[in-house]
Amino acid sequence: MLKRVLQAAVFVLVSSGAAASEVHEYMLDNGMKILVKEDHRAPIAVSQVWYKVGSSYEPPGLTGVSHVLEHMMFKGTEKHGPNQFSQIIAANGGEENAFTGRDYTAYFQTLASDRLQVAFELEADRMENLKLDETEFEKERQVVIEERRMRTDDKPTSLTFEQFNAAAYRVLPYRNPVIGWRSDLENLTLEDLSHWYSAFYAPNNATLVVVGDVDHEEILRMAQETFGKVRKREVMPVKPAIEPAQLGLTRVQVKAPAKQPYLIMGYKMPTIASAEVEWEPYALEIAAAVLDGGDSARISTNLIRGNRVAASAGAWYDSTTRLSSMMVFSGVPNEGKNVKDLEKALLTEIERLKTEPVDASELKRIITQVVASKVYEKDSVYYQAMQIGMLETVGLDWRLADSFVDKLKAVTPEQVLAVAKKYFVPDNLTVAVLDPQSMQGPGDQTVASNGGRDEVR
Repeated sequence: MLKRVLQAAVFVLVSSGAAASEVHEYMLDNGMKILVKEDHRAPIAVSQVWYKVGSSYEPPGLTGVSHVLEHMMFKGTEKHGPNQFSQIIAANGGEENAFTGRDYTAYFQTLASDRLQVAFELEADRMENLKLDETEFEKERQVVIEERRMRTDDKPTSLTFEQFNAAAYRVLPYRNPVIGWRSDLENLTLEDLSHWYSAFYAPNNATLVVVGDVDHEEILRMAQETFGKVRKREVMPVKPAIEPAQLGLTRVQVKAPAKQPYLIMGYKMPTIASAEVEWEPYALEIAAAVLDGGDSARISTNLIRGNRVAASAGAWYDSTTRLSSMMVFSGVPNEGKNVKDLEKALLTEIERLKTEPVDASELKRIITQVVASKVYEKDSVYYQAMQIGMLETVGLDWRLADSFVDKLKAVTPEQVLAVAKKYFVPDNLTVAVLDPQSMQGPGDQTVASNGGRDEVR
């Protein structure tokens, strides 16, 4: 009887209990997607609400608005005052937080599984009834400006990474920092936030992900009682963004107070969402792992422990972004070496990928290591929810989580060689160098030199 009632209230897309995914998918009448994965190993559950909006949705002049709005989501509704959301979750023995990325904004709680109703009620309330107060907004705007100063402006490697992105991308909004440019933050208004909230914070632009010791039909019932009452709204359409072909090597020099130089290099790459050839992103994932997939990878073996040209160095590539991506290399030269030495050494390793097929035994070791890390990550209910929510929100099927490992296993040495030849070309390269300046400033204050990536709360 209960199932018939629920099916009358919602449109059930998929309810697959297959061992391959164990994810149950539903759609509420208001367009909100519900994804539930049962994991009964411990009496806890993670609840996450993902909105399809992040810094890559922001037009010029409004950078940082997604992140500031994320802060304001904790400042109350007509029903609950400022910061009461966090207090109520804590009183129920839970933890909560949120984060803003390029392609999404997400809010999450970890609670005993029998307390999820509390989180659902609170999230549904602020999805529709957020109270945007001028005084609270001004305080949070200053908090974010100070956050930007501490995490970017006063950290030379983070500042260099920011300038690197701004130079590498001509059109894609990934050129803007998640936290926003300082001038945009200083000119942000409460009206801007109100418009952004109305444009994107709607059930038909959101996904609820629940992983843990739960019953999927009970989660559906609770979701219908809470989120199901939130009105569907028109969501601002987002125009497609396509990065034009780079026509030559781009170099950037960043002068900032720092103790040591810093190098960033990046090649534009397709992602799973943008690739014209399906296997290429998986081959690129393996290529990145060959170069920087642990202590036995080439960068660590040859550049850090071998010729000691690098004090530290690494590479990363994300195949699951909404728009095109990059494979990025970074590092700090060792004592007695300079950034030119480090750049040459990195280019040498990249050239090897272009000219020599990866040895079968090395490829097997790398794939085994990557697969093991993916399997290990699934031990965490939080990570499981993160993976499902991220894939769904960037426009990829959450089922990709099940096939991702198999697609990595299928990568061949010839495919790694092919993508290296195709994408690691000089005209597709952007290089940024931190040129250290004197550490002494007003009041003889020193400046930290730690790096960072995209801002998250």
